[in-house]
Amino acid sequence: MHKRIYRLTLTALFVAFGVVGGSMFEFTIGVAKVAPMQHLINLISGVILGPWAALTQAFLTSLIRNILGTGTILAFPVSMIGAFCSGWIFKKTRKLIFAVFGELIGTGIIGAIVAYPVASLFLGTKGALWIFIPSFFLSALVGVVIGYGILKVMWKTVIVPQLDKFY
Repeated sequence: MHKRIYRLTLTALFVAFGVVGGSMFEFTIGVAKVAPMQHLINLISGVILGPWAALTQAFLTSLIRNILGTGTILAFPVSMIGAFCSGWIFKKTRKLIFAVFGELIGTGIIGAIVAYPVASLFLGTKGALWIFIPSFFLSALVGVVIGYGILKVMWKTVIVPQLDKFY
């Protein structure tokens, strides 16, 4: 039971950081409102909590930001795919750099491709697919560079001891 409460608490903290940080550190490229903080949190939650908790964190963060009017509907597929890919790849490899690439590819490429029909259907966007990939990839790149730095600093003292609790 203690393990479950700990995981839920960390997930809730990551959601709170995503909602607040995503609103404070954001910029717009084309039709997309990009928030590097979300990608930083996707990476960290994917590594620490695993793919399903990271997916949950991304969904809840997107939901709250949309309810508050600080996010767009594109946050759902993009952040959720990136968070899950980051956590899943880390779970399989236990290599931090692969988790980084999971977030980059999941968000910057796969999520961007999925965002295109979502934007077309719900936002009426008539742009080209190539507009989404650079904007989401850039946002993810900024977030994972910072997230990677944070995780590397904490790796041996905080992260590695925690992994045994969750995996």
